Amino acid sequence: MSSHEAEILVECHQVGQEFAARGGNAVRALDSVDLQVRRGETLGLVGESGCGKSTLARAIMLLRQPSSGHIEFDGRRMDTVRGRELKRQRQRMQMVFQDPNDSLDPTYTVARSIMEPLLASGRSMAEARNEARAAILEVGMTEEVLSLHPHEFSGGQRQRIAIARALATHPEFMVLDEPTSALDVSIQAQILNLLARLQRERNLTYLFISHNLGVVRHLADRVAVMYLGRVVEIGPTAEVFNNPQHPYTKALLSAVPDPEDTTTERIVLTGDLPSPRKRYTGCAFAARCWLASEKCRTERPELTEPEDGSATQRSACHHSELVALPVHAPSFA
Repeated sequence: MSSHEAEILVECHQVGQEFAARGGNAVRALDSVDLQVRRGETLGLVGESGCGKSTLARAIMLLRQPSSGHIEFDGRRMDTVRGRELKRQRQRMQMVFQDPNDSLDPTYTVARSIMEPLLASGRSMAEARNEARAAILEVGMTEEVLSLHPHEFSGGQRQRIAIARALATHPEFMVLDEPTSALDVSIQAQILNLLARLQRERNLTYLFISHNLGVVRHLADRVAVMYLGRVVEIGPTAEVFNNPQHPYTKALLSAVPDPEDTTTERIVLTGDLPSPRKRYTGCAFAARCWLASEKCRTERPELTEPEDGSATQRSACHHSELVALPVHAPSFA
């Protein structure tokens, strides 16, 4: 079964997130996000800092209630789940942060850190110890580390411990929020290989957030591109990387070094930087886009819906058919 045909595990429906701000308009971190993550796949989520990637991840993980819209997990609306059922659902979803210290208490031993969510879910002490031992072995460490504290390990080892903690509850879905960006390149490769192996062995589903497009290209089955709180392009990784349909995607990809391609020029975006406080009537990218027309400035583009259902790549651009043209081609302005 292809990833396009696989069952949907996580689905965002028009998810919005606003934060109060001094002096007027609220900050809109997420703007009507529709997104699907299919069982067994890795969906890469990319975009500039501040575009809403981590905010979306935290909404999906129920760490923050969205201001609007809702999230479904395995067909169940999560805003309707309460009590013990909510606790059970949380066990099926786990998150690995960029900094393992965000999930590891420095005063706890490794064993206690891994056991904590298990004990909270009702496991006995003996069961929790066995699960902790199995999880630490699964990430390539020995059970002797269970009696040690996080400060006694390197960054890569601490990330393995954080992954073990996430694995211990036997989740089906994991959000990986920049899990390798703070590590040396050689250690990054080890952690990425570990995550790929765990996914194969456990049939895990990943939402992989990263600034490193090279890593996303290697690891992800599909990729979603975010800009100012919206998904502006989504599709199979190879299609998006080889034939971007949104100008912002093209600009992002132009910054990725490719030793086999010496013809692609780096696209340096100019124009006014977008503000999450501003309410745009048209495309928020228009002020920085070389293809922007009057329509772009007055009509908000939505993600395309293919008429025959055959295409899997979608973009929110009025002029997606022109993105492949040279950047210096005449605009409509």
